[in-house]
This record gives sequence, structure tokens and C-alpha cells, in this order.
Amino acid sequence: MRVLDGLRVVELADERTALAGKLLGDMGAEVIVVEPPGGATSRGFGPFANDVDDPERSLWWWHYNTSKRSVVLDPSDERDRSDLRALVLSADVVIEGLGIDGLAAIGLDAGELCGQNERLIWTSITHSGRANPQPPMTDLTILAEGGPVWSCGYDDQSIPPVRGGGNQGFHTGCHYAVASILIALYWREDSGRGQIVDVSMLAAANATTEFATLWWLNAEVEIYRQTGRHAHHSPTEWTQIECSDGRWLNTGVPPRRKAEFQALRSWVDQLGLTDACPTYSLLELGDQYEQISILSLDEDPLAAEVFQAGRATIEFLAQHLGAQDLFEGLQGMGMACGVINSPEEMMADPHFIARGFPVEIEGADGSAYTAPGAPYLFGATPWATRRAPLVGEDQGLLDELRAP
Repeated sequence: MRVLDGLRVVELADERTALAGKLLGDMGAEVIVVEPPGGATSRGFGPFANDVDDPERSLWWWHYNTSKRSVVLDPSDERDRSDLRALVLSADVVIEGLGIDGLAAIGLDAGELCGQNERLIWTSITHSGRANPQPPMTDLTILAEGGPVWSCGYDDQSIPPVRGGGNQGFHTGCHYAVASILIALYWREDSGRGQIVDVSMLAAANATTEFATLWWLNAEVEIYRQTGRHAHHSPTEWTQIECSDGRWLNTGVPPRRKAEFQALRSWVDQLGLTDACPTYSLLELGDQYEQISILSLDEDPLAAEVFQAGRATIEFLAQHLGAQDLFEGLQGMGMACGVINSPEEMMADPHFIARGFPVEIEGADGSAYTAPGAPYLFGATPWATRRAPLVGEDQGLLDELRAP
């Protein structure tokens, strides 16, 4: 049994809302995605499996629609419109990104339908709220309008900002939607009533700008993007270093505690690099500090030197170690850092494999493909996934609704 077994979710096919349905489906909900005749537009998004341009081979569709069922309905057809209403009224949750005007165009009214099914949780994931006009939008424009793009890029402020890839704007709105749906389901257990959940992708994106918005609202101070680091109103230290194998590592926050300086010094000794390490003597001075406060570096020049020596020592070790070895060594000492992985390197990571993150999914033709799994594990209600549906594969569900 999975945690959302027994719940029915109706999703009106939209690339902006697809992740929300996927997450609920992989947790056990019966997610029925409603597609227009010919299939959802996102079935045409490449790349395609084996480079075959086929709506049933879209890797985009495969990823965002696991664990769903598919029905095809044409809202311009009277019978299909009736079926769509019946399907919605049979649901525990509806997910859509159309807003009030878009729903009216297909003959749906959230307030009316929630009145007929008082337990229905209606979830809108729109640009700036379901009651507002829905402007043309893409993931890029959501991220740009919402603020995250301003915080992403390089130290050189003359270079334009850099958009984060991977549909982060859509994902952010969907994650807020899923959390809201789970809360609404919990509230329904006691109240017996559903509600309308109204998610603004624009607001969700802005809420992820860390303290950029807060700095401006509270002090009218503008933050600046920095290469691979938190955007901030003043420059911070460079954190990316190239290792001996040509791979890169983000050093995060360098050593600040006595035990960390001792561990770093011990590692230099074990590697036989004591005499070659130019910062070794400064590492020894780290024994004087239980913890160095970054905020006090200007007041204590020696502490500042010792602090910089920790970072310089890590850069020195990078000249002698590969990125993975340096990463594992520093992590073993309790220091936050991150090796920069390509997608294939990440999927081959022993930690990910041990957790069962790469999963094999069987396709409609019997062949299998590898896909990213769940970032969480439930002890009592296991996560599971299955392939994305073919166009209209579950049309028989409509016959069940029509049955007397």
C-alpha cells in the first residue's frame, strides 16, 4: 500500500502543472490526465527516445507523466463535455493551470463543481492567481518575472543573468501545490470538506529568491549574482576549484573550527604532503580557535589568515586529488562541499544507487529505460512508479462513469 492509495486526481493536461500530478501518482494516487484529441501538446516536446520523432516517445512526456492514466476528451463535443464533468465530480483532487477564463472555455466552473462535490479539492496552478488573466508564459518568463534569474549568473555584472534549467519555475509552483494539496487532504479528514487551492507560480518563484526580496523590501539594498554562490549585496569568496582529474568541486564554507583544522592537517600528513603544503604552519595556528566567526574576520587579522589558510589548503589538495576523493575526504571530516556531477555521474553515484534512486521502468513495448526515482523513502508506504500512459490508453474509465 502506498500513502495516497484510494485517492483519485484529475489533471487537465498542461506542461506547467504536470509535475504535481506525477508526484501524487508516484505516491499512489490514481491520476487521470485529460488530453485533447491527438494528445497533449507536451507529447511533442523533444528529445525523443532513439531519436524517433513520435508523440509516444517524448522523453519529456515519459518523465512528467509517470504513474498516470490517460483519457482523451474534446470539450467542444457535448458528450465529452458531460464526461469531463462526471470525471471531475468523481475526483478527490483536480489540478489545472487554466484559470477562471480558461475553465469557462471548456465548460467548467470550480465553484459550481466544488458545490456539487463538497469533498473536492480544486487546485489551480497559474501565472499570478486563478482570478487574474493568464498571460503568455514560459518557464523562463516565470523565473525572470519572479526574481530568481536576477540572482543567477556570474560575478561579472556586465554579463546577462543566467536562467536555471530544468523547468524550475514550473517545478516550484508544483511543489507548493502538492504541499498545499496534502494539507487540504489532512484538513478534509476532520472537516469532511474540500476547498479551492490557488497557487501563483509568480509568487512561488519570488519566494525562492532567498533573501533578495527581503533585502530590497527592508533596506532597499540590491543583491548581486555571484558565480556558483549565494547572491549577496557584497562580494564573497570564490568557491569553485578544479581538481587534478579535471573535474570541479564547490568548497562551500571552508574550515572554521579547531577540530576541522586538525583533521585537515592530519590528512595532509597522511598524504605525505606536509613539506609541500605552503599553508601548513597556519593550519597549526587553527588550534587556537574553537571556532572562527566569519563576522569577526576584520577585527582579528590572524583569524582571517587562518581562515583563508583552510580554503587555500583545500585548493592545494585539489592539485593532488581527484574531485570525488577530495569530496569524500572533506565530507568525512564534516565539511560541507559538493563535487560537481554531470547527469550520468550523478546517476552512477554509489550513494544514489544504494538508495535505489535510478529506477528501471518498463515501456509500452516491453523494453526498459532508466529514470530518476524518488528523493524520499517511506518505511511503511513504499514509493513506486510505472511508465507514462499512451494517448487515451484508459478510455475505458469513461465507460465506467457512464454505467448506471
